Amino acid sequence: MKLFDTARGGIFPLEAGPTVTMYSCGITPYDSAHLGHAFVYLAFDILQRRLRDAGHDTRCVRNVTDVDDDILRKSREVGVHYLDLAAREMAKFDRDMSTLNLLPVYSEPRATSAIPEILSIVEESFAKGVAYEVDGYVYFEVAKFPRFGQVSHASRDEMIALAAIHGGFPDDPRKRDPLDFILWQPSQADEPAWDSRWGAGRPGWHIECSALSLRELGETLDVHGGGRDLAFPHHECEAAQSESVTGAPFVKTWMHIGLVGLDGTKMSKSLGNLVFVGDLAKEADAAAVRLALLDHHYRHDWEWRHEDLTRAVSRLSTWRSSQSFSRTNDVLDGVRASLDDDLDTSNALRLIDDAAQSGYNVTSAATLLGITL
Repeated sequence: MKLFDTARGGIFPLEAGPTVTMYSCGITPYDSAHLGHAFVYLAFDILQRRLRDAGHDTRCVRNVTDVDDDILRKSREVGVHYLDLAAREMAKFDRDMSTLNLLPVYSEPRATSAIPEILSIVEESFAKGVAYEVDGYVYFEVAKFPRFGQVSHASRDEMIALAAIHGGFPDDPRKRDPLDFILWQPSQADEPAWDSRWGAGRPGWHIECSALSLRELGETLDVHGGGRDLAFPHHECEAAQSESVTGAPFVKTWMHIGLVGLDGTKMSKSLGNLVFVGDLAKEADAAAVRLALLDHHYRHDWEWRHEDLTRAVSRLSTWRSSQSFSRTNDVLDGVRASLDDDLDTSNALRLIDDAAQSGYNVTSAATLLGITL
């Protein structure tokens, strides 16, 4: 199998042993997960299915960011405890992932479960000389990590602009450098707080995933990723703090998934231009919803159109009609080859279309893609 690696900027053979470890950045459950989220987790699901088909064991961890600025802000707005808000939205998320027939993940740890591990990483960051504290805020000093930028390859100006957009607060006057990022911060009066030697506080966003991945999967991950908008700052900062502490490579292959848009703009909770799996599943068979997503290559941005679902419904009907055929051909091998070529699901669908329309039974090929006929 070959996958595109963001850090190396090209398609390379996947370095995989008998067990493949992968970490997919999960949701911050302060609002309903949308089609863009589903597209990310479907890509990891297809990767797992093909690796298992090839004889590997897979361990995919998908975290839950149940404490950060967004969920705390939303819990204030709606007057609900932040953990109750997380539980409510995770129940919706679980239903949607089940609707899409996603394989269960190896584990789905919450950020709040890793406070001891987070504090240990912060302590070790001081020991390694890459952290400093000001007024109870602990920062990672990017100047002490020469490889900063190795994941995203963004310029310094681009990084500062992206940090401002994604809550990095480059204008924070306590920082030695605008790109320094928070490892630990004081909690406000109405926020959850844990004791530390820097005062009662809570973790920064990036360190949560470093702590969880290290705890669940070890120092080096075979595959790590999420939406491509996470490459900077989130994954860049994860790599810097993880490698500074462990001294080991953090990730072998960085897998970033394209963004899904609607009406010319990326789907986002802040804009409210969202499409939900649950709503689509009320209009059509859930397998058709999955097919509609699989018709787009995981690395490319694309825009949702209702015609995608209409086309998927027709496609599913054709595939199901092939169950009455006794003839089989080599379409399964073709689908495997397509998936091994940077998860080319679009080509895999076309191969199955051709086989079904030519009178061949495509059940096994559809099953590999997680489609039950």
